[in-house]
Amino acid sequence: MRILIVDDEPLARDELAYLVELHGHVESIDKAESIEEALEKMVNQKPDLVFLDIHLTDESGFDLAEKFKRMQHPPQIVFATAYDEYALKAFEVDAIDYILKPFEAKRVKQAVEKACLKLTNSTKETTHLQEKEGRETLAVQVDERIFILNVADIIYISVDNGASHIFTTDQQYDTSETLTHLANRLDSNRFFKTHRSFIVNREAIQEIQPWFNHTYQITVKNGDKIPVSRSYVKQLKEQIGLS
Repeated sequence: MRILIVDDEPLARDELAYLVELHGHVESIDKAESIEEALEKMVNQKPDLVFLDIHLTDESGFDLAEKFKRMQHPPQIVFATAYDEYALKAFEVDAIDYILKPFEAKRVKQAVEKACLKLTNSTKETTHLQEKEGRETLAVQVDERIFILNVADIIYISVDNGASHIFTTDQQYDTSETLTHLANRLDSNRFFKTHRSFIVNREAIQEIQPWFNHTYQITVKNGDKIPVSRSYVKQLKEQIGLS
């Protein structure tokens, strides 16, 4: 993990750097004494975590925190200051922690570990999302054969009598795989449940009509009608941008 320490007091910077360096997951530590220098370091070093003082020479750490928030990939922020009255404001700019001078090794360690955990979870989520969104094909076992389906060609999937039926633009595939298992292998930003027995490709929807008792019916591009049960109406509206 790359760390940047922003403080206009050299002794405070050095002390904090020493305590941070004790943590095993720290890859590099850089220092800055002003907002201008910190922004330059952000561009060149791209730190994962910034320890930020509130009172800099003629400047405010909150101004820098606001600039970080507007970045495409903002760093995590831990405010490291001698003043305890700004804690609430610190968390309003998305700080993950707030430690006080004189620094305690235990609190610095806790802050670094918290940042490490958030960074690890964020990386896992990003990787999982990229893997899921990157799946352009779906392997499906039908009896003794395995078919490789183009995900974009899948219109909807239904289930009855223990079998799942995958309807594509040119064919139907019947498999013993469960609806839940198939759903977990598809991009949830494109495929969603409309009913406990149906998953629909949002991009295959052609028409939505009100049905009885506050339910809806979807017409997909092969002409089939798909029910939308009451418990999935909200999800349908979210998917088509009506929520």
